[in-house]
Amino acid sequence: MTEIIINDKLLHLRNDHVSYVICLLEGGIPAHMYFGKRISGINPAAILRHYDLPADGSFSMQGCSLDHVPHEYPAFGLGDLREGAVSVRQQDGTRSVDLRVTATEVIDGKPALPGLPATFGDNAKTLLLHMKDMLIGLEVTLSYTLFDDVAGVMRNVSFRNASDADLVIERAYSLCLELPDSRYDLITLSGAWSREREMIRRPLTMGEQGVSSLKGATSLHNSNMLFLARPETTEEQGEAIGAALVYSGNFTAQVHVDSHRYSRAFLGLNDVDFQWTMKPGETFTTPEAVTVYSDKGLGGMSAQFHRVCAEHLVRGKYAKAPRPILLNNWEATYFGFNEEKLLKIARTAADVGVELFVLDDGWFGKRDNDTTSLGDWFVDTAKLPDGMKHLSDQVHAMGLKFGLWFEPEMISPVSKLYEAHPDWAIHIPGREPVQQRSQLTLDLSREDVQDFVYEAVAQHLREDGIDYVKWDMNRNFSNIGSAQLPADRQKELPHRYMLGLYRVLERLVNDFPEVLFESCSSGGGRFDMGMLHYMPQTWTSDNTDALCRCQIQYSTSLVFPPFAMGSHVSAVPNHQTGRITPIETRGNVAMSGCFGYELDLNTLSAEELDKVRGQIARIKGLRSTLLYGDFHRLLSPYEGNDTAWITVSKDQNEAVFMLTRALAKSFTYAPLIKLRGLAADKTYTVAETGESYTGDELMNLGLSVKLPWGDAASVSLTLKANA
Repeated sequence: MTEIIINDKLLHLRNDHVSYVICLLEGGIPAHMYFGKRISGINPAAILRHYDLPADGSFSMQGCSLDHVPHEYPAFGLGDLREGAVSVRQQDGTRSVDLRVTATEVIDGKPALPGLPATFGDNAKTLLLHMKDMLIGLEVTLSYTLFDDVAGVMRNVSFRNASDADLVIERAYSLCLELPDSRYDLITLSGAWSREREMIRRPLTMGEQGVSSLKGATSLHNSNMLFLARPETTEEQGEAIGAALVYSGNFTAQVHVDSHRYSRAFLGLNDVDFQWTMKPGETFTTPEAVTVYSDKGLGGMSAQFHRVCAEHLVRGKYAKAPRPILLNNWEATYFGFNEEKLLKIARTAADVGVELFVLDDGWFGKRDNDTTSLGDWFVDTAKLPDGMKHLSDQVHAMGLKFGLWFEPEMISPVSKLYEAHPDWAIHIPGREPVQQRSQLTLDLSREDVQDFVYEAVAQHLREDGIDYVKWDMNRNFSNIGSAQLPADRQKELPHRYMLGLYRVLERLVNDFPEVLFESCSSGGGRFDMGMLHYMPQTWTSDNTDALCRCQIQYSTSLVFPPFAMGSHVSAVPNHQTGRITPIETRGNVAMSGCFGYELDLNTLSAEELDKVRGQIARIKGLRSTLLYGDFHRLLSPYEGNDTAWITVSKDQNEAVFMLTRALAKSFTYAPLIKLRGLAADKTYTVAETGESYTGDELMNLGLSVKLPWGDAASVSLTLKANA
């Protein structure tokens, strides 16, 4: 059970898993004491002495440097010479603030955040730490929520202008976490299109290190999260701290190590192209930061993130429901399709057991290539002469659900929409627009644009029998300017854009609760907790090569569970790498996610179609475990030639194990792999071999796995507990 204990100047938040402790120093300065495994109590003397502060907490600004204080929410410029979490420009041009605690408040449950995605749940308590700068009238509330079932803290910050003059926020991070040493490795997820979220692990050093984005999205290049692991921490053992932002736009994730080797971690809105003007009485709320702790290695850290995603972030019909096995026509036809060709693919899909047929890009305007028509969301009758509803009805008659691709945040300069509303594009007057993929970005900071985007999608959902939406976003911000914002508020555009997008998505998911939404951004360019709040799955990467996906899905699982990852079997040679891999391997890797196909089934041989039928039948029987079981990483593709993971049902009665070897080796014996997550006292039978093992044997000795001959060889095994 969660409890928040307030004892004089000591605030102790704890549940059965973790403790978070704050000490109020003299003058009302909140200092961070501890975040880690649950403890029964704390005497702050030791940690205060460690920071060269009086052991009784009787802090005074006279004769003691604020550089030595482990602040909860530090500001630069009033004695603490390190980077701060907050900066507010005042009427005289100065930016320093002096925040002191004025009150503490404990509430049951988890408050929603206005206009922003956030975690939710009743099994929680929240501490509100109310602070104020008495000179300038700035009120700030630090919010800390603990759920009963999560080893972590949900944090955000709200601001209110209680003065009679404008205040301009120039920096407002969601999280500052002070750590009393720097003996950590920093792990970040970075990459590029088709190789998203590569795991980068390096030791912390003095100075600044981290990742960020100014691209208008979390981006293909960096993810809005950071992980701190002790050097000795492995998948199974050692301490790890993870922090992820529930947001989808520009961000900063940084760790600063000072000359005393104290570490200060920041996570929040990127302040390079940000400011926010608060008129008297107005408020501003930062995105939420999810911070988790594990003393059971990176695997334990991931288990906490997965629980947050499953129990406190994803909503709606598909939060716990089976996800339909889909077939997407994109790599089968690209733009070159008509109704007859689509129906031929759909018939074969229905025959082999597919449940959802998805029509991708090219169905609207005059969209024969990617240079035109974004924004013209009316059906191209040259391809679909009888309209979308006619196609949808025929697909439904086959027993399939029907899905449709949109890229509604974008506009093509060659489009009827741009002819009518060129000012709706993000642009700088007088400057030649910088196009990416022959498109511009719609200005979603504008309410009229938000309403257009909503209706463009909603009309098809109302009229055309759409069961699934693939929501794409294929370019980043440039020429950053809004025709509707005044000159002194242009730096508000990136955040206002995200608030506008969230408003549209909130309306759509509430108005169409039966529709399954999947997020996409040139693949995994906006794979974050913010989008997951609205769309329960994300297209993990445009790279569908099975060996590449071993790395991409492995590292994505640091935060996101299998049910969040779209993962498909595609044609060979692979369209991104040219590699040829067995269809068994492609299926084994893809089944650890929201499973589907990205090819023309009519090009497969009869033998391959039989294998597809077998894959689909097997996955339907294992879908609950594969999507919603406990996921454990076993062998890392970043450390060797093999990738292995296992997903175990919540009752530990069923498990699905996957092993893939990238390159064949001559004269090698079957690897012996220790499994995880099983019940030690249960006996499991491997369905494919009939062999039986005890759970403790499989986890302590291992399972000997014989791989097929050749490169890109893979095995997937089903383990069932004996009755």
